Amino acid sequence: MKLKVCGMRLTENIEALAALTPDYMGFIFWAPSSRFVDGPTPSLSKNIKKTGVFVDASIDYIETIIKEHQLQAVQLHGKEAPEYCTYVQSLKVEVIKAFSIKDQFDFKILAPYESSCDFYLFDTKGELPGGNGYGFDWQLLKEYPSQKPFFLSGGIGLKNIKAIRELEKIKLPLYAIDVNSAFESTPGVKKIDELTQFKNELYEL
Repeated sequence: MKLKVCGMRLTENIEALAALTPDYMGFIFWAPSSRFVDGPTPSLSKNIKKTGVFVDASIDYIETIIKEHQLQAVQLHGKEAPEYCTYVQSLKVEVIKAFSIKDQFDFKILAPYESSCDFYLFDTKGELPGGNGYGFDWQLLKEYPSQKPFFLSGGIGLKNIKAIRELEKIKLPLYAIDVNSAFESTPGVKKIDELTQFKNELYEL
């Protein structure tokens, strides 16, 4: 089980999190977000995949940010078409395509993306593309038809460890847990002690 911590902004907080070595660290490059990154980001250990989160961004913008921030992965959280995702893959980064779920979800819409991304990410449908702070009914994932590994997101915190253990029993290709707002003191500032506890419990799964 991998861990992705998203929505990082401040250098000191980033460095404290880096010492915890999550598998992925996410930076949001979508201007309306309260966690928007509008300056440089520090280099990370090669063991932490630096991930940029974008929402219906221009290809030029994504290419520029990949180079400026030395991204290893790109998370697409808008209505990006499969062809768009395929092009981003050609930029030699991992592509994580996000889909939002609320009370139901038609998994058939994944089919065109099977060869155009490396991972799916399932998040809660809300007012914002992500970071809404609450979850969806994970039982819907029992209908997941693919073998493509996926990230699970949506208000996940310490309270969800037991539910993650239960989800593991379904034998889905759950690749990573993506956390954000449940571990924040303010938007973009993470509580490292709580993340340390979460990581330790997650890696016991």
